Amino acid sequence: MNQGLIYLDHAATSPMHPEALEAMLPYLTSAFGNPSSVYDIGRESKNAIELARESVASELGADIREIFFTSGGTEADNWAILGAARQNATKGKHIITSSVEHQAVLYTCEQLEQEGFEVTYLPVDQYGLIDVAQLAQALREDTILISIMFANNEVGTIQPIEEIGRIAKERGILFHTDAVQAAGTLDIDVKRLNLDLLSLSGHKFGGPKGVGVLYVRKGVKLSKLMNGGHQERNKRPGTENVAGIVGLAKALEITSGRRQIVDARVTGLRNRAIEKILASSQGSILNGHPTRRLPGNINISFPFVEAESIIILMDRKGLAVSSGSACTSGSFEPSHVLLAMGVPHELAHGAIRMTLGADTTQQQLDIALEALTDIVSQLRTKSPLHQQIMKNIE
Repeated sequence: MNQGLIYLDHAATSPMHPEALEAMLPYLTSAFGNPSSVYDIGRESKNAIELARESVASELGADIREIFFTSGGTEADNWAILGAARQNATKGKHIITSSVEHQAVLYTCEQLEQEGFEVTYLPVDQYGLIDVAQLAQALREDTILISIMFANNEVGTIQPIEEIGRIAKERGILFHTDAVQAAGTLDIDVKRLNLDLLSLSGHKFGGPKGVGVLYVRKGVKLSKLMNGGHQERNKRPGTENVAGIVGLAKALEITSGRRQIVDARVTGLRNRAIEKILASSQGSILNGHPTRRLPGNINISFPFVEAESIIILMDRKGLAVSSGSACTSGSFEPSHVLLAMGVPHELAHGAIRMTLGADTTQQQLDIALEALTDIVSQLRTKSPLHQQIMKNIE
């Protein structure tokens, strides 16, 4: 990583753990065999995959036969939702999700609507939380799937997953959660949470890009997302990304092992940063739940400025921040998450997301906050609306 860079966008992607990279290297060099081959070098790759599967299963409280490796969180979300819906279409065609899901879930649900399914998009409150009672009321006789994200990628709000899981189990409805932002940071036990399907992505917790996991509870049947070979117990075809799978498993093991210590430290940094920003930038507003949020998530709206301008000027100072989901960073539209929370368009356009990592220091954060305060102040001096309001106050 650029030594001069202060990186505050860990929700977009995270730097790889050195141990994860080290674990991957043999499968990028000498141990390059195809896992489907029967000779020694192939069996070596196959054994590495199964050891990784065992490790991931252990971290999630799952059985090794319930872990399937994918190309990332997007594929895992697509497979879970499309696979569950199509497999159970004869039982019903009603699905429940939320209005603040990642596009990998929202666009997949829209695709199912074109196939004749009906989707209920639950609203959220001003903090980005769904109402569990409202979810229960939305259930119907033909409801076959609930898909609610574990924690929001933009504002960090953590959903009541355990309560939802209890309701889904009582009604015999499949429950999927996109845990891409939660994995490695929050305590995840698929059995305790009554999860049927769970998605995660390696690069969010110190693993490589291009590899993910779909947990599928034993007994849950999914239609195939792709056709091809017999890999992943004839469920997910394609030659396995051996090095990526090994790196993901090692990264999840490392991140989960130090989770409690890191979470406590990062939460302290986050809270102090939010307090400083709100105190130093007049009118700034915290987006997301004040306490029920991911440890490293800071999402603030600044009136009278555009987030894009802040990001560019921060980048010139060697500070990497974002305005929300990395998957929509090229869009000039305001965040669908913030709009669903009732944030006005003008405030949604001025929202900045900073997400801290395990190695973020207080000194780095202080430098970033000083630069942010100065940049927001400079941009506001160029805003006619802000200047007019200040004159009226005077």
